[in-house]
Amino acid sequence: MLILSILPISLWAQFSISGTVRDSKTNELLPAAHIMVDNNYKRIVSDKDGVFSIRNLKAGIYQLQISYMGFETKSMEVKLEKDTKISIKLISTTILEDEVIIMATRATEKTGTTFQNLDKEDIKKADIGQDIPYILNMTPSLVSTSDAGGGIGYTGMRIRGTDASRINVTINGIPVNDPESQGVWWVNMPDLASSLNSIQIQRGVGTSTNGTSSFGASINMQTQKLSIEPFAEVGLTYGSFNTQRYRLNTSTGLIDNKWSIDARLSKISSDGYIDRASSDLKSFYVSGAYYGKRSILRFNVFSGKEKTYQAWYGVPKDTLETNRTFNPYTYDNETDNYQQDNYQMLYSKEINSHWNLNAALHYTKGRGYYESFKEDAKLSKYGLGPYYIGGDTISRSDLIQQKWLDNDFYGITASLNYDNKKNLAVSIGASFNQYNGDHFGKIIWAEYALMGKDYEWYRNNGLKNNFNFFAKANYDISSSFSIYGDLQFQMIDYWMSGIHDDFKDLDGYHHFEFVNPKMGVAYKINKLNSFYFSAAIAQKEPTRNDFRDADISKEPKSEFLIDYEAGYSYSASNIKIQANFYYMDYTDQLIMTGKINNVGTAIMTNVDKSYRAGIELVAAAHISKWLNWSFNTTLSQNKISSFTEYVDDWDTYGQEVTELGTTDIAFSPNVIIGNQLEFIPFKNLNIAVNTKYVGEQYIDNTSSKERMLDAYFTTDLRFNYTIKFKHIKNIGINFSINNIFNTMYVSNAWVYQYKSGDGSYDGSYGDAYSTPSSKAGYYNMAGYFPQAGINFMTGITIRF
Repeated sequence: MLILSILPISLWAQFSISGTVRDSKTNELLPAAHIMVDNNYKRIVSDKDGVFSIRNLKAGIYQLQISYMGFETKSMEVKLEKDTKISIKLISTTILEDEVIIMATRATEKTGTTFQNLDKEDIKKADIGQDIPYILNMTPSLVSTSDAGGGIGYTGMRIRGTDASRINVTINGIPVNDPESQGVWWVNMPDLASSLNSIQIQRGVGTSTNGTSSFGASINMQTQKLSIEPFAEVGLTYGSFNTQRYRLNTSTGLIDNKWSIDARLSKISSDGYIDRASSDLKSFYVSGAYYGKRSILRFNVFSGKEKTYQAWYGVPKDTLETNRTFNPYTYDNETDNYQQDNYQMLYSKEINSHWNLNAALHYTKGRGYYESFKEDAKLSKYGLGPYYIGGDTISRSDLIQQKWLDNDFYGITASLNYDNKKNLAVSIGASFNQYNGDHFGKIIWAEYALMGKDYEWYRNNGLKNNFNFFAKANYDISSSFSIYGDLQFQMIDYWMSGIHDDFKDLDGYHHFEFVNPKMGVAYKINKLNSFYFSAAIAQKEPTRNDFRDADISKEPKSEFLIDYEAGYSYSASNIKIQANFYYMDYTDQLIMTGKINNVGTAIMTNVDKSYRAGIELVAAAHISKWLNWSFNTTLSQNKISSFTEYVDDWDTYGQEVTELGTTDIAFSPNVIIGNQLEFIPFKNLNIAVNTKYVGEQYIDNTSSKERMLDAYFTTDLRFNYTIKFKHIKNIGINFSINNIFNTMYVSNAWVYQYKSGDGSYDGSYGDAYSTPSSKAGYYNMAGYFPQAGINFMTGITIRF
């Protein structure tokens, strides 16, 4: 006790840093300036009078970073030994910041929504050459998967169990989702992360945005912003499965205080974990900008070209134990080939200190095909034959087919933003986009068919218009209480014409009008504690496949969602804790039930009521100068209130119908946990141990244990080290050991259940993918997607 009593009281005391933020030129106070404490979870916003206060800080030296739109970001050091008052003066800049481009579609602490931001440094640490779903893998409620098993090639993700067709994705506020399938194919944008400045993930409906409806989550990405100084960067990466990445990144910096050009060239290749699941990916990014007087005009061109060997069919269940890298495809060119070119013209103008305008034109060109070898195919399925050769009748033939996509997607987006710099911020936005896509199939070779070169057996077209308008406002009732309102109107027109590959006539027109209101409140209880609540409505039209496969008399309906979000946050100097509660109430959600149409194709069916309810816990702690800890967990229930199962009867050619009552929604694990320990043993060395747990998940909506993926737990170890030299800006070295405990796990699957109960069919059909069910006379045909065991990636980046 004597020793404790004579220790300096400053070791135990808690102090504060307070003061004002002003314009250095006019001395005007700046409200809503952001003050961040380095190596700390304190992030303070100055009040309407430009006043701020950061409390509960221990004695020591702190680095403050102060930012405000239209002003240069300022860094300053404060030595804290007592309560300290400071006056911060920011220098206005004639260069408008690139962040203004995305301000209309991003959430803030005042919108009452659940979101997470990743800055350039966060992205860089996670980027070891894998696709975006793996870079985001440690964020809450997210599950990633890869067809090839290594995170390169065809990859995907689900957020809160929500699939890609329900996750809105934008780049610089411009929609990325394919308007027909409503999905995003990350393989078409290889190495995109190298050209990103920030990512915001909004879980739930979130705020209004452009493009496909956000029906469970949205991902808002911003490309590289202005680099004041010129640089050139060379990156080389090598890893397991002969994975290689070569990247050249460069910038002119700001020329004559007005111009800048940025460019990137990348090549990624991998043999894949699964047999023959190779990827050959090429991409480039070029951006040129003109910075006028309080304005930006930027042109972006980025393109990706991919060739991936198909691994879409998965591995049979019984083969997982003996040959988990099995790939049923053996034809040399069983590949997917696609090129996607993106063009963006972005303009931002600060009209005055309260108003700014954003506008963008965009065009995306996509074209490509996947090629397949069909053994002993029925020629009648291609509108061919029979052929008579000598005395033989030829009705089957080996052949090679290609299924093509050739599409154009273009449009305009705009937003007008107002901020009175006191208590009111308003954004009004609108967009119009049109998609025109051709789908067609060709036979490029056949052993017997005499149909000529590149015979085309089907062709159809989709033409889709999407008009979107939104208005949102934040109003601060007091310094601690704010309200948010958001109203969106969407009008969608969709025309389909032509025939499908089974000769079904697709001619039809579909029209939808959606009004989606949203509201939220945010309350700052005190300097450490805050609370938010929001309610939002989202509506979504069916996808192309939903319309294509439906019977004419049973057109699928649009889906409807009410999303309730509530959250609590505690943020002290060295610790941050968040708890987010959500209840997502669906009406007419489209799901797989096993039901088929009148020609035997499985269809999506609207179910009356379903829901997702859960809690997301997020925590982070700055334990010491050399140790940081972050953690997130999601505990949820994902249910269909009354599920009807349809099972094909192969003996009667009918379907068996069973009422199962309340069941679990497929691919929706009840538990997802992410944990990271970050060690900084000395300056410029970062060591991270990332662990991920994903609970059991069903692969259909029947809640059958026979059709379920086991829970899995993986651990990755990552090293990042930066060396600085006199004539080289820095050399970055990274090394990653993924799945260090060699967990044998499966992250995705497909399944088809059928019945043959009279003994006339034994269920084998010569197909390794079919296995008998525990229920006599029933069979499961399923393919599973195993992920790689222990593997590594290492890379070096040299920046000049």
